Amino acid sequence: MICPDPPDLQPLVRAFYYSLIAAGALLALQFVFPQSSERISRLTSKIVTPLALRRFLSGFLLFFTVIAIRVALLPRLPVPVPGIHDEFSYLLMGDTFAHGRLSNPSHPVWISLETFHVNWFPRYASMYPPGQGFVLAFGEWLGDPWIGVLLSCAAMCVVIYWMLLAWLPPRWAVLGGSIAWLKFGIASYWVNSYWGGAVAATGGALLLGAVARLLRCPRTRDAILFAIGLAILANSRPYEGLIFSLPSLFVLARWLFQKSVAAQPNRWRAVALPIAAILLLTATFMSFYNWRLTGNPLLFPNALNVRTYHTAPMFLFQVSRPEIHYRNQQFEDFYNGWERAEYDHSWQSVKCLSWLKSVRFFSAFAWWGMLLALPALFFVIRDRRMGLAWVTFGFVAVATYLIVWSNSHYAAPVTCLLILLYLQSLRHLRLMRWKRWRWGAIFARTSVLLLLVDTASAVMRKNCDTFYWTCQGDVSRLTIQRKLEALTGKHLVMVRYTEDHNIHDDWVYNGAEIDSAKVVWAREINPEQDAKLLKYFGDRKVWLVTPDTDNTFLEPYMPPTDSEKPAK
Repeated sequence: MICPDPPDLQPLVRAFYYSLIAAGALLALQFVFPQSSERISRLTSKIVTPLALRRFLSGFLLFFTVIAIRVALLPRLPVPVPGIHDEFSYLLMGDTFAHGRLSNPSHPVWISLETFHVNWFPRYASMYPPGQGFVLAFGEWLGDPWIGVLLSCAAMCVVIYWMLLAWLPPRWAVLGGSIAWLKFGIASYWVNSYWGGAVAATGGALLLGAVARLLRCPRTRDAILFAIGLAILANSRPYEGLIFSLPSLFVLARWLFQKSVAAQPNRWRAVALPIAAILLLTATFMSFYNWRLTGNPLLFPNALNVRTYHTAPMFLFQVSRPEIHYRNQQFEDFYNGWERAEYDHSWQSVKCLSWLKSVRFFSAFAWWGMLLALPALFFVIRDRRMGLAWVTFGFVAVATYLIVWSNSHYAAPVTCLLILLYLQSLRHLRLMRWKRWRWGAIFARTSVLLLLVDTASAVMRKNCDTFYWTCQGDVSRLTIQRKLEALTGKHLVMVRYTEDHNIHDDWVYNGAEIDSAKVVWAREINPEQDAKLLKYFGDRKVWLVTPDTDNTFLEPYMPPTDSEKPAK
């Protein structure tokens, strides 16, 4: 079997060559001029160490820097335009929340408006958990959904910094927050799309930072933060969040039930009761949310969408369901074609999917300079203080590879762990030497500097990770949207696809207020359904767009001739 969706390795290979050249230059300079490099290192330490001791100021400066630098780069990396199915679904959720409700009524002509990752019955709503939707809604209230994305990435960096303070010395925590910014706050698709990642990463960092503090000194504040972390994970990445939280819950429960602890009821009042109260509120909200979207407090919107549309398994150990007949050809091609071809239950397809995930995860979470820290990995593995981090990372890694489809932001809760383990490797690495040569410190500095080189290179190439898009999305659809918004009146856009249409490039998406929207997008289905659609939107100017031929050309809509009919 040939992998149906093999990863594109060329950008990674190109980045490897650039990193190799940069690493050679940086290492050569430091080995040839060791005294100068040490002098610069000490000067940097003198500047950073006093700042690191002022924790609130460090967090504030980090938050401000993430926002300021990304805004300054807008001429190079503009506000992202959605282009992936998931992004449009998340934006629908954010728009729905921004209008003050959790879901929308089903639409009378929903068949023509039907689109991916959206439920239409019993309510019109996104299938995804609400965490990212609240972020996008907050951004929409401030003027644009992307503002919410940017603020969430800045908050993530600060919370990761706060988490690291519980595990490492202050100046290393500052370095960790800076690494989170460089890796995820500039050229990552986490900040250059609407897919998310920062919300779940924030939840994971809150949980890990709180549990480390609770085990040292039980305080109600940290118990509340621990529970908030759990709540964020449950409402952003429920599956990965559950797996991520299990080791910490086990450690905390064992600590609470130890005789020396159980004899002190105040620790139960300070820790267990706040956590239980917040988790009860979280469960109540999630049940209410499910009920408003699916009619059943125990049925998640994602599960409803899987039951309604998907026939391919979600996990490697599941079997495929019988094919479903869909109401348009694009759904047929996506659900009965692409999804089922991705995983055919063979060992070869498991290897293909695992290889694809590995490439995506490395691209999103790592950089080639990280490999310079490998000589110290053995010592980090043996470090008992990192035991919880390693177990948690292992749990999420196994759980992630059991899913058929898994993009890197699915594993976002482990972001803080990866940075923690990397920093601990650097701490061990910088102590390594050979006679007078402190080669470990040189390798450690070079490893971090290569992240700066990697980020600058990505900005210059306008190259976001994972799928190596241009950090911009599909501007063609936006071009048409803006053309029509500049005209008077209301408009209906009929989208006509060809037989060789790219199923990952769908244009039929709408917001929460379909009937009052200036522009409504619909797909051609068949003469009978199209007639119902045109009758319902009879007060609108109707246009035709053909994304597969000329994706920025608009013309008045005419029913298709036999040769122009959409694919059946």
